[in-house]
Amino acid sequence: MSALGICLSLSAALYSSPVVFVPVTEFTLAWTHSIEKVRWEEDYAVRLDPLSSQPLLHAVQARVRGSAAGMEPPPDAVLRQGWYHYTPAITSPPELRLTRSEFTPDYEVCVLVRCQPMADWMASDGGITLLKACRRPE
Repeated sequence: MSALGICLSLSAALYSSPVVFVPVTEFTLAWTHSIEKVRWEEDYAVRLDPLSSQPLLHAVQARVRGSAAGMEPPPDAVLRQGWYHYTPAITSPPELRLTRSEFTPDYEVCVLVRCQPMADWMASDGGITLLKACRRPE
């Protein structure tokens, strides 16, 4: 069976952009809010759908460091050591559309507590990078 992971591609160049495969089944997507400068983290798992055997993203948990305009945690969030922890409302997004700009710090992908800028895997074109669960391309 093919290895599971995430695939990154540029949405504006979908047909000419290479797809980058990152072999990971658990990761954290982290970023800093462009205006409020508040860190946000979401934990994901890549799993096979039991019915279709297709790879799926599964949002496990999320947290935001504090609260600010446009960054309000959901009502069920629990404050622990300065972070609001909660379970995302959408637990199986088909893909993540990540807007990346030269004017803000890049998203980070954290694996086993080691965080790296997304640019280490795929350069930004200043537009949207698509992230979805996938199998290793053959």
